[in-house]
Amino acid sequence: MAKNDSGTFLAGFVIGAMVGAILALIFAPQPGSETRALLRERGIELKERGKVILEEQRKRAQEAIAKAKEEVAKKREELEAQVKGEEAEA
Repeated sequence: MAKNDSGTFLAGFVIGAMVGAILALIFAPQPGSETRALLRERGIELKERGKVILEEQRKRAQEAIAKAKEEVAKKREELEAQVKGEEAEA
């Protein structure tokens, strides 16, 4: 799997888990009040998990931005040195 697709896979996995959990709760043989309580609890858990995943993805994005800035700065320095070298030869 490509590195860029990991976020997409993770999002699909989480959504699939949520749908599976909801369906399991809906079709479970228990009273409606218990099902609603379980759905509420699962919703809170999923919300917290979503916050954690969001923060992880935010950190990854910040790291990728910092890395890209470093690479751009290095490339700029290389090009400036190349241009200066060509000007000195001329």
